[in-house]
Amino acid sequence: LLPTLLCHSISRVSLGGLPVGRLAAAIWTTLLLATGSALLIARLFRRGHAATTSIVQGGIRFNNYMALAIAVGLYGAGGLGSAGVVAGLIVTGVQTILTFVFVLGREEKLSPGRILVRVILNPLLLGCLVGFGFAAIGGMPPGLDPFARTLGAAALAIGLLCVGAGLQVSALREETPLQVVVGLQKLLLVPAVTLLLCRLLGLDETITGICVLSLATPTATSAYVQARTEGGDARLMASTITLQHLAGIVTLPVWALALRG
Repeated sequence: LLPTLLCHSISRVSLGGLPVGRLAAAIWTTLLLATGSALLIARLFRRGHAATTSIVQGGIRFNNYMALAIAVGLYGAGGLGSAGVVAGLIVTGVQTILTFVFVLGREEKLSPGRILVRVILNPLLLGCLVGFGFAAIGGMPPGLDPFARTLGAAALAIGLLCVGAGLQVSALREETPLQVVVGLQKLLLVPAVTLLLCRLLGLDETITGICVLSLATPTATSAYVQARTEGGDARLMASTITLQHLAGIVTLPVWALALRG
């Protein structure tokens, strides 16, 4: 459902009216800086490859469902399209970075073709790419638009329920100091850097707000699945997800108030 929501919301955006280049520069620069910081944290705490991948996921990923729900709540239906574009740029950057992070610690040869296939086959990225294609031709065909809108409308409600159901409070006792440091980076440092870059690049208030609040959300709950399937530290990932979502109850309203002020 989420790829459909992203596809539909992006398809309704006038790409000519969005500073996509400057927006991509702000988002991707932030993600690269955050990746470097997360790798430094892993080295300081002397963690191996498995834990390092979970630290990076905790430091750069974002919760799509929360980001889109916040955009609609603060900026109305018009904010959903811009939020879809922001999500597409974040997903592209995050999945490219994580592909390298997961592969580099293994005894595998880095094949550009293999990396490209793994990135392109990400369902969220596919939804964004199709949405950009429809936006370029003026939107979805009349018969497809209401169907996609109906499917996408279910994504936020079901997704937010899944976020809550996936939290593991019992895991909070795992690696508490490390979790706190990664949480401070994700919930405070990353959005602060994003805000600074958006200001330097001259992005308007609405785009800046959506961009900052998207990257201020806790790490994605699907990071736990990726940690388990690709050889990461699943328990550390579960505890990181839980702590960040609990802390986000405080930090997200603070960021929203600061941006609106």
